[in-house]
Amino acid sequence: MQLLNGNEVSKHVRSQIKADVDQLKAQGKKVPHLAAILVGEDGASRTYVNAKEKDCHEVGFDSTVLRFEASITEEELLHEVEKINANPDIDGLIVQLPLPKHISTNRITQAIDWRKDVDGFHPMNVGLMFKGLPCFLPATPMGVIQLIEHYGIETSGKDCVVLGRSDIVGKPMSALMLQKNCTVTVCHSKTVNLNAYLQKADIIIAAIGIPEFVKAEMVKEGAVVIDVGITRTDDPAAKNGFRLKGDVKYDEVAPKCSWITPVPGGVGPMTRVGLLLNTLRAVKVRV
Repeated sequence: MQLLNGNEVSKHVRSQIKADVDQLKAQGKKVPHLAAILVGEDGASRTYVNAKEKDCHEVGFDSTVLRFEASITEEELLHEVEKINANPDIDGLIVQLPLPKHISTNRITQAIDWRKDVDGFHPMNVGLMFKGLPCFLPATPMGVIQLIEHYGIETSGKDCVVLGRSDIVGKPMSALMLQKNCTVTVCHSKTVNLNAYLQKADIIIAAIGIPEFVKAEMVKEGAVVIDVGITRTDDPAAKNGFRLKGDVKYDEVAPKCSWITPVPGGVGPMTRVGLLLNTLRAVKVRV
């Protein structure tokens, strides 16, 4: 069993991004500028946005975070999005999810200029992705592909099961693995005889959001297992009172795998790198 180490790969990619930014600066060209909108006081969202801001500073990006109370109206938030769309200094915009229930996620996502949609959620980018054309890819699936490519994981002709069908991970992940010449099966909560699909898979990408859902008996010997899930579970014995668990029961699944991602330290760091790569691309496309 070998680790797909997202911490190490993300560090390598960030150093490459920083070198590109340094070159842009030396040539007197524009430095990438990422803006993030954070609505409300969700702790996980705050932590994630703060991490993105730190990443930007590390690689030399400009960064702006706009914070709003959860009481902001949908129309007010749309107005803020339009202001950023019209700002030529800002290259990329993310609106941190989830949003308060009174705000339509689809309406906000579709209001972002698709040329600044570095989350890759706008229908224009989604359509381009499914056609295999240049676009902003969703950051998490992009990060998974980077891990696969960095470690030279063979995908052509392999059976891949994507566990989960969300718009953010499952659906785009299936499209990208098809482009890597896998035979792809998407499984979900309504799949009948799920174990039979998983037990045949050469590659399992788990993104179902249920801690330790994938057990050893579901995985064949030598499989590649990529765990996208991350859930905070209470644990009084832990220093912080909680532990982070993936969708895979790591201790019992890992010995059967040829490659596996840890949680944390696997896909998570690669998701943050994907956002940086998209923002850098936004500048290069404009240049």
